[in-house]
Amino acid sequence: MATDCEAWLNANPVEAEDLSDSFVSGDEDNGRAVIANKNINNEINGNWLSSSSNSIHEARLKAKAKRRLRKNSSRDSGRGDSLSDNGDVVRGTSAAPTSPKSKLLDRKSRLGKGRGLPKKGGAGGKGVWGRSGEVYGPEEVDEKDPNYDEAQENCVYETVVPPLDERDFEKTVTPIVQEYFEHGDTNEVAELLAELNLGPMCCEVPSLAVSLALEAKASHRELTSRLLADLCGPVLFCSDMEKSFDKVLRELPDLVLDTPGAPQLVGQFIARAVSDQILSKSYIEGYKGKVDCEYTRAALDRAAVLLKMSKDGLRIDNQWGTGGGQRPVTQLIKEMNLLLKEYILSGEIKEAERCLRDLEVPHFHHEFVYEAIVMVLESKGEKTFKMVQQLLKSLSVSSIITVDQMRRGYERVYMDIAEINIDVPRAYFILEQFVDKSFSMGIIDEKLRDLCPCRGRKRFVSEGDGGIVKLESY
Repeated sequence: MATDCEAWLNANPVEAEDLSDSFVSGDEDNGRAVIANKNINNEINGNWLSSSSNSIHEARLKAKAKRRLRKNSSRDSGRGDSLSDNGDVVRGTSAAPTSPKSKLLDRKSRLGKGRGLPKKGGAGGKGVWGRSGEVYGPEEVDEKDPNYDEAQENCVYETVVPPLDERDFEKTVTPIVQEYFEHGDTNEVAELLAELNLGPMCCEVPSLAVSLALEAKASHRELTSRLLADLCGPVLFCSDMEKSFDKVLRELPDLVLDTPGAPQLVGQFIARAVSDQILSKSYIEGYKGKVDCEYTRAALDRAAVLLKMSKDGLRIDNQWGTGGGQRPVTQLIKEMNLLLKEYILSGEIKEAERCLRDLEVPHFHHEFVYEAIVMVLESKGEKTFKMVQQLLKSLSVSSIITVDQMRRGYERVYMDIAEINIDVPRAYFILEQFVDKSFSMGIIDEKLRDLCPCRGRKRFVSEGDGGIVKLESY
């Protein structure tokens, strides 16, 4: 015990004056206070510490503070806080570090070391397949790989298109055929069908096209016949055509409900197919004595009659009365002239309207107006004058010929009247009468009437002009 006390006194010496004063005066409380003040720094949590342990404690605190600072600002090394020699925290003057989200996306080194270049030369990170511009060569197969399969060495991989079933066939092919009715390009249809894996549904394409054409216009039926002729070979076979027409003949009782003239139309399709050599000439003969349905019999009879009318099975081009803007302009003008001549002979306005509508060229009706007026100018008599007036009035009221097309037709006559006058000397006079009558009947408006050209009269000028005759003015 004595030895411990001596060691403690050596570590914490106490001055004798303080002890003597405190004990001599008998002031016990003051003595205790002095001793407590001297040794307060040496006692922590009731334990007495020596000077060496005190220094160890301070070193631990400094090390702990350094570790905490290094952990919190390792990415901003050199910019953030630091510790001084005495352990005090020194605040940096640099800018605040970036947001945590940007730090996560930062691909630079996070240890504060290196030159600040991207990791792995820019080839690291999520979703990165390598350095930019790097080209990978063919990968060599390792035969020692446990996953190596010799059967896959010479495999060829191709894209496989599943075949169309009955549900998807009509939904896929119907838009193709309807779009073909608009552009009329058979090569595009062949390419689209070649991309599809039709499989056993090939024979359904002609029957679907024919059923859609039965409810369409005559020009669409002509396009359908051309489509069948162009598809036979590249996409379809003659056997597919025969199976398809067999199906159409079996479905005639149902097709008649929507299209009463279906037997005659199907007969025309069969005759056109035989003339185009996509059906054999013995196709119709194969049904003799085997037909019980009256609609099927009517269709086959119609086809047989048409083939007999054609010479040696030549191509039947005009059986549909082809229309539309795909024909040459000269052919359209010729048909319009024939229409006008037939009307002058028969006088049937309704028939003329139907024929003009069947041409399916509403954008070219101005040519019809032009040809009608020129026919009036070249005619001799009042009959053609009155009949053309009535026809134009009926076409204007029924809106078959629009106001714009009517105006363009009259303006074309105004522009060409000088040339027409060379062959028809009374052209100006007849045109003025026709325009005035058209205005009174409501075919044209007042503005178009005022644009009508008139031929100036010859007259002598005053004596000062030397009797020179003025030239004609138009």
